[in-house]
Amino acid sequence: MHKKALVRDLLKEKQTELTAAERKLSAVLLDDSLLTGLQSINRLAECAEVSSPTIIRLARKLGFDGFSDMQDAIREEIGARMKQPLAKLDAVAPSDSRDHIVSRFIEAVSDNINRTLDRLDLAEFNQVAELLSDPAHRLYLLGGRITRSNAHYFFNHLQIIRPQVTLLDSSPSVWPQSLLDMDAGAVLVIFDIRRYEKELEKLANLAVKQGASIVLFTDAWGSPIEKHARFCFRSMVEVPSSWDSTLAINFLIEALVAEVQSRSSDQSAERIAALEQMIGESRIFRGN
Repeated sequence: MHKKALVRDLLKEKQTELTAAERKLSAVLLDDSLLTGLQSINRLAECAEVSSPTIIRLARKLGFDGFSDMQDAIREEIGARMKQPLAKLDAVAPSDSRDHIVSRFIEAVSDNINRTLDRLDLAEFNQVAELLSDPAHRLYLLGGRITRSNAHYFFNHLQIIRPQVTLLDSSPSVWPQSLLDMDAGAVLVIFDIRRYEKELEKLANLAVKQGASIVLFTDAWGSPIEKHARFCFRSMVEVPSSWDSTLAINFLIEALVAEVQSRSSDQSAERIAALEQMIGESRIFRGN
């Protein structure tokens, strides 16, 4: 049995080995963020329109002893995803008072970045960099309650490098105006980590219906928006705190900024020069 691998990842990794019925069951589990898997085996079979033996075979193909074993893993995975901040804080309370928080943070963040890089698909990274560097694509960015700062940071850099970049307002009431301009040439960059925000998923769904492509930055468990996304970057976020860390996400952002600027060097050089001239003329900063 797999002790560390996430059920979501196992389902995706094993797709080529599954029968048609098992793929159908897998799709039902993934579409509902595994929640369907918490039902009884008979109820799950009914929902997925497959047989009970199909469910047992799928569980064993994923490396579990049977359905109940897989269900335990699903329950643990969902529990980790939905963990309350205070419960999370209690779980990481240090047993040794000499173990300083800075040391533990350095270790956790370094591990998060390394594990994120281990899972990074470089070909996908290059495709996203190419997409974001093409001025023919209008870019929109939005983050959730915790990741809004990541979206803003990415926006600040991209708008200097290239034109047609918009940071969406956090209020859903003004999203329809932006959706009007989203088409097959638009790219919506969304940041969504646990707890996943329903409004962001609604926006992603509407954007895809308009023809836009979604680039998603999420955590190890995967936001429900993943089913709408053309590209998805999963990052490790757990640290010894009541809050998740987005430093691994920011690592990917900064790497993408560097690559997008490299691919748009002539255009970005002109924009940066024009920006510097405007800053000088406006005398916003000291020394101008």
